[in-house]
Amino acid sequence: MQFKALALSLAAVVAVPLIAATATTPASVGNYFSQAPQLVNAEKAPIYAATRAGQRIVAVGDYGLINLSDDGKVFRQASVPTRSPLTSVFFIDEKRGWAVGHDGTVIGSSDGGENWQVLRDSRGQDQVLMSVWFENAEHGLAVGQFGLALETRDGGKNWSERTLLEGEAGERHLLQLVPGAKGLLFVAAEAGTILRSEDAGAHWTAVQTDNKGSFWTGAALADGSLLMAGMRGHVYRSADRGLHWHEVPSGTQQSLTGIVQRGDGSVRLVGLGGASLSSKDGGQHFELATRPDRAGMTAIARSTAGEVVFTASGQLLKE
Repeated sequence: MQFKALALSLAAVVAVPLIAATATTPASVGNYFSQAPQLVNAEKAPIYAATRAGQRIVAVGDYGLINLSDDGKVFRQASVPTRSPLTSVFFIDEKRGWAVGHDGTVIGSSDGGENWQVLRDSRGQDQVLMSVWFENAEHGLAVGQFGLALETRDGGKNWSERTLLEGEAGERHLLQLVPGAKGLLFVAAEAGTILRSEDAGAHWTAVQTDNKGSFWTGAALADGSLLMAGMRGHVYRSADRGLHWHEVPSGTQQSLTGIVQRGDGSVRLVGLGGASLSSKDGGQHFELATRPDRAGMTAIARSTAGEVVFTASGQLLKE
């Protein structure tokens, strides 16, 4: 099963019409929050996304699981007040971060991920959020299935629904927010669509590539170039701030789920079936390596000890 499809299938996913701008706060959803289960071996739980909070790795996954590591070797479970599957996490510094997931859930932390507070919950509306990003401590966006987009201007206390684009492009699954330089912001979307903004999400246009599959992940590189990757091993690159994209041969048909750029400028992509791609020229060419165990990798993050890769089968791979 493809990774994003797996993440979407963890709870019932039903299309719902976008409604006029509304805000949902903890006060309006009552006391329906439950605590994420404390696992005997949290490192064996499925992980769907990971990021850095300063030097700390914060990884999120099924049943509200959040794992923390300060050295990339030993992980411990954070205290999380939801059991909703979490699909994305973003920190603007070593202390302040947000995570999103199923049930329209948004949670926030002000202590590096040790403790979390529910900021939004839409149980019963079948909303699935797939990605979250903050421009600063106040302004943030979250996106998800069927064009769902939420915006906050008070650090996540209140969220309003938005329509990023009218028509078919605005109704596609929105899978990952990818920030660039000087106000550039992108959304990796389904059916080869990339949403593009030059003003940190205030206005959007759709760029349709010749890719027939969905983009699952993306990254802005240090040299200003951009990468998008996803289903069936497709990798696309842009050298003009995302106006035009061309495919870069990957050598694999395994779907790709995560991208990191190392300190030396080299780039690594990971994906399902043990696929691992590396590039030394800013994503213009890639070399493929396949793990002998064919582990399906779902996320990758850089730590002080090197790269840490996560899977949806409960396996943590330290490299």
